[in-house]
Amino acid sequence: MFFERQIYPELKRHLKVRQITVITGMRQTGKTTLLKRLLEDIKSENKLYLDLERLDHREIFQEKNYDLVLKALESLGLKLDKKIYLAIDEIQMFSNLPSVMKYLYDHHDIKFIVTGSSSYYLKNLFSESLSGRKRIFELFPLTFGEFLIFKQQLFKSSNFLTAPFLSSEYERLKGYYEEYISFGGFPDVVLAKTKKEKVALANDILSSYFNIDVETLADFHKSAELHNLLKLLAVRAGGKVDYSKLSSMSGLSRITVKNYVEFLEKTYVIHRLPVLAKRPDREIAKAQKIYLCDTGILNILVEASGGVQFENAVFNQLRQSGKLQYYALKTGREIDFILDGAVALECKETPTSQNLRDLENLARIAGIKKIKLIGRHKSPKFDNFLWGGMIK
Repeated sequence: MFFERQIYPELKRHLKVRQITVITGMRQTGKTTLLKRLLEDIKSENKLYLDLERLDHREIFQEKNYDLVLKALESLGLKLDKKIYLAIDEIQMFSNLPSVMKYLYDHHDIKFIVTGSSSYYLKNLFSESLSGRKRIFELFPLTFGEFLIFKQQLFKSSNFLTAPFLSSEYERLKGYYEEYISFGGFPDVVLAKTKKEKVALANDILSSYFNIDVETLADFHKSAELHNLLKLLAVRAGGKVDYSKLSSMSGLSRITVKNYVEFLEKTYVIHRLPVLAKRPDREIAKAQKIYLCDTGILNILVEASGGVQFENAVFNQLRQSGKLQYYALKTGREIDFILDGAVALECKETPTSQNLRDLENLARIAGIKKIKLIGRHKSPKFDNFLWGGMIK
């Protein structure tokens, strides 16, 4: 069964555009499923799917004469006198592919729809050779709204910033939201039936990242060092990145730590959240907060507290809603998230009226008028908050 992702309508619209459609993101987020579905939705019969993890499919693009590549595609049933739709999976498996695609794109009527590991772009091959000829779509683990679709649960999509707390919706969906916080949003993990299966699949996703992306595609081959650093970062989820301290604890040089962190971010395993700095004299202008791509992966790496899991889950829910930053004073007081520079959002597992007053005061200092507490659990005597499960 195909479950539609939020990004799918935009991908489908882009099929009508001449540019190359590139779907990128961490492994196991559903890129191949989307690619095959897009190909199915194309009405033309002049289309072909190739998986570059297959040696015979990689060999097609190894010809130095690119016209012979076209002949090989013709032998697989494509008609060269008509528009061609060519779907290519795992393009990072063949480093010269951008050059081949550029030639075919410039000289023939071919619509490329491709997927690739984000680490592939670290070498800048794809960016430089196909400048202006592509559009990149990033695919992340499921939002909570997508999670509910995969669970075949009905829900009303609305502006979460104005949605009131509804006890009935909370009671209906709280079990699903707790599952989302604990195990994350990788599609296969979501569809797994038991906790044991979910944990095993999350472990497999993390292992495949190190065994394939790191070992095969990175310029460094010390995956044990990277894995240890990732665990140190996971311990600090929701906290600020201190490169000097990470260097001291890992035994790696500060520059190596920064390079590894950049790699982890560009391969979608972590994300660094910048600070909102309107008053640099009172704010921490350079420190960035760290979040994991998925709470299931976070929980595989470390035993995170409930509050850390909740905040990390909310980050992953919010990241596609707009520009995210956080706000902090040198005193240590901070606001978890600032959305589009205009809305202050604070996570509390069980929010209270005092939490709201504290947020109002800090938002006033930050010069932000709109505020919202985000809660995980129902509060016995307070309902002026946004339940996290409403962020779809």
